[in-house]
Amino acid sequence: MNSRVSRHLCLLQLVLVTLASGALQGQEPGPTAAVTIRAASTSGPVDGVVVTVDQPSGTRVTSGITDTDGLARFRLPAGTWSIGTERIGFAPTRTVFVLEAATDTTVTIELVQEALETEGIVVTSGRTERRIEEEPIRIEAVSREEIEEKLLMTPGDIGMLLNETAGLRVQPTAPSLGGASVRIQGLRGRYTQILTDGMPLYGGQAGALGPLQVPPMDLARVEVIKGAASALYGPTALGGVVNLISRRPDEARELLVNQSTLDGTDAVGWLADALGDRWGYTLLASAHRQDYTDVNDDAWADVPSFERISARPRLFWDDGEGSSAVFTVGGMGENRTGGTLPGQVAPDGSPHAEALETRRIDTGLSMRKVFSAARVLTARASGAVQRHEHRFGDRREEDEHRTGFAEVALSGQDGRHLWVRGVALQHDAYAHDQYGAFDFEYTVPAIFAQDEVDLVEWLTVAASLRYDDHSRFGGVLSPRVSALARVSEWTTRLSAGTGFFAPTPFTEEVEAVGIGRLNEPDAWLEERARSAMVDVGRAFGPVEFNASAFGSVIDDPLQTVREPDGTLTIRNAPQGSVETWGTEVFAALRTGPWRLIGSHAFLRSTEPDPRVAVDARSP
Repeated sequence: MNSRVSRHLCLLQLVLVTLASGALQGQEPGPTAAVTIRAASTSGPVDGVVVTVDQPSGTRVTSGITDTDGLARFRLPAGTWSIGTERIGFAPTRTVFVLEAATDTTVTIELVQEALETEGIVVTSGRTERRIEEEPIRIEAVSREEIEEKLLMTPGDIGMLLNETAGLRVQPTAPSLGGASVRIQGLRGRYTQILTDGMPLYGGQAGALGPLQVPPMDLARVEVIKGAASALYGPTALGGVVNLISRRPDEARELLVNQSTLDGTDAVGWLADALGDRWGYTLLASAHRQDYTDVNDDAWADVPSFERISARPRLFWDDGEGSSAVFTVGGMGENRTGGTLPGQVAPDGSPHAEALETRRIDTGLSMRKVFSAARVLTARASGAVQRHEHRFGDRREEDEHRTGFAEVALSGQDGRHLWVRGVALQHDAYAHDQYGAFDFEYTVPAIFAQDEVDLVEWLTVAASLRYDDHSRFGGVLSPRVSALARVSEWTTRLSAGTGFFAPTPFTEEVEAVGIGRLNEPDAWLEERARSAMVDVGRAFGPVEFNASAFGSVIDDPLQTVREPDGTLTIRNAPQGSVETWGTEVFAALRTGPWRLIGSHAFLRSTEPDPRVAVDARSP
């Protein structure tokens, strides 16, 4: 064990030295000067303008966003620079100026208002900061406008928000307590990784109630990657990624109180403000309650009862020159009860009440440092502890989940190449108070790299590669390749990748009845996946059209088998694979303030029959 830890530390130290060396080599020598970009229109300063600083050759050096005074500040060495600006509602600009050594300079850029039909969204889940229409990896983005629409209907969770996103389905898995998992393109919910600003604040595996305990008020957007994403985020992202992007401080005060017809009450508040020129904060606080609801009068709660409180403050720092940091702490407590109603009995004549107490606390830190010569160093770290006390009738189960995460990455641009390289470490541990046979502790150091290259004006190719050294299953290499082609106003994306998933006892069937019904585990094998997707889209005036086809194969899938005595056994399928394929079609018509949307999805999934006799297997 000591030799493995030493080897992990040596690997991390070697790559960290490489990252630091690359960052230092990327810096421009010589004296620098402060450059202030002032964006203004006929109505005054313009905030939220994306400002990019390029070299005359077109190489990106740094970028930033104007503040409420329309200002963005940079520090640059002497020379000739090209300044570009972009903002929804204004025409893009490009200005060239010469900066003399040690002379602070202010450049004023006059913006001209322009009506635009498309939204300019910069996505980060693909590891690089690109506009969504320029990203080779297919990323679905749910905008703030759509989030606010769902917020008014379900302010207590993101279940409806995700369920109405193309390719995603929130499927009930623990009906007695209202649990549900997020399926991406038909794959089981345990393969979906839910992140917040790129960090697993809700654990390595969110579980059946994870999506139902996240209020959406403090979300700026949601980014979704479909298909095997282990090359980007490791083994917990076998089926895809849902990345929740938080809102930034905008001096807002919001309070939403909701009462549903099923006797549910929500109160959600959000505060945000600046603390000087560089600091700001946001605070989300919420309280939710739901009473039992028995729709068909059968003495069974169709909607479980729960009370939940949560709070999440965030502290922001931004130096105005592209470097920034976000620190957050979150806490949540929930008591949930389902099954037979108080004083009632099940059809067998006995009561069967289920209850779950959840306590979670997490913390996360995300930092970004911009260097002068097209180099950006990012670092993220988070930790989460979640405690459960679960009651199934007369049986009580108590457990604890712990997740630790750290990542350092260096990105940059050299000519036509936009690259990323970095290291990561994730630790997942589970301890059950009554059934210790299912305890596990996984430590996974990793090294990853990605390169996006504009081969020609109309074709961009991205290749990602990640090596995870799993403490239980050894080293696994996960590649992913994507391509973006833009020909004759048509946009086509192709992607293919592989991934793997470390087995855990948290299948949908087990979450519904508890680990106490589960037989002790055998020597499980890791699950491995291959996935591919093709996506074609085009805008015909006010009509937006998109169609995609996808497929995936999971080898050695875990299956939950019900034994004759009523117990459950989890094992790898003795033969065959899980095969999933389907299509999605989306069309939208925009005219004035109106938007007409139509969509269609087809999915076919097959898996081996779990009743087939088990063959002899070697771990």
